[in-house]
Amino acid sequence: MNFSAVVVAAGSGLRAGPGEPKAWRLLGGKPIVRWSVEGLLSGGAREVVVVVARDRLGQVDEALAGLERWKAVTGGRTRAESVQAGLAALSGARNQPVLVHDAARPFVTRAHVERLLAGLEVADGAIPTLPVPDTLKRGEGLVDETVSRDGLWRAQTPQAFRIGRLKAAYRRWPTSEEPTDDAAVMERAGGQVAMIPGDPMLMKLTFPEDFLLAEQLAASRRIVRTGLGIDAHRFGQGDVVWLCGIRIEHDLGLIGHSDADAGLHALTDAVLGAIGEGDIGEHFPPSDPRWRGASSDQFLRHAVSLLASHGGRVLNADVTLICERPKIRPHRDVMRARIAELLDVPVQRVSVKATTTEGMGFTGREEGIMAQAVVSVETPL
Repeated sequence: MNFSAVVVAAGSGLRAGPGEPKAWRLLGGKPIVRWSVEGLLSGGAREVVVVVARDRLGQVDEALAGLERWKAVTGGRTRAESVQAGLAALSGARNQPVLVHDAARPFVTRAHVERLLAGLEVADGAIPTLPVPDTLKRGEGLVDETVSRDGLWRAQTPQAFRIGRLKAAYRRWPTSEEPTDDAAVMERAGGQVAMIPGDPMLMKLTFPEDFLLAEQLAASRRIVRTGLGIDAHRFGQGDVVWLCGIRIEHDLGLIGHSDADAGLHALTDAVLGAIGEGDIGEHFPPSDPRWRGASSDQFLRHAVSLLASHGGRVLNADVTLICERPKIRPHRDVMRARIAELLDVPVQRVSVKATTTEGMGFTGREEGIMAQAVVSVETPL
């Protein structure tokens, strides 16, 4: 699929109650705007433009850390102005599809994207719709009339258009009016808009009670995966060893193409294994001279970045170092702090332990050091 996306996250969301604007509130431990951006990226978006209020520009980098193929622009006074700012920032060709999405609908998936793009093949726009299930009344205080719901539908986002066609439609929209959605702009310009089946999961978070339901739904859409990593390096000439990102003075060094940090190598493999991304050697081949003597923290950061690109995050990590020397206990707390920093988790979720093999095997003979790491990560289903 070759499409771009605009995510509108510049509103204040006053009906959601006191607190942060709803796009920036946490849902399942991460900002709602991140859910929407991840969903579109996972759906195949080549680029996502996130439209935010000017005072949120400094916050969006943190909210979307680790994700790729996105950029942020400042929105306008109205939603229509914000959408147009997003469209202006796209790099796609005029005929390329664009999906315009409200950040406050966090559960967009690849299936939604595929249906929208299929609908766009036969019309100037495509929108997800749901039938109105409730009886409709018109009046204030007292009922004036019962309104037939026949032929009435609830429109959702994302909504799909061609970039050039939607830009042209907005240019024709009267500046004195505010459209209720982008499909209305296309309709006013004479375009045909296809209605595709919507999804209750594309609910818009509007009122405080919506967030309680969304938390339950968010929990059901995440899965915990576990990865295991094992690494070993032998001793050689030197006067320092690197373990779990910490330099330790020693009467020997560890032999390896990089800095031979067995702890971080095991952690890197554990993260890569949890998301099915191979092993450290595939990403950083020992035959590549770029990694000769390299600090292993960049290997682990790469693995964590890949995890984030999958929409995931590290939950906790447990490292066991197997060696007779050096003694690990004096350095354990500093190791935990360094690993926590690299994994972007609280230090309480990191464990570093040490054991010996009671003189048995290569570690018992003090020929080298072995490390084992277990990592739990959370990713979308």
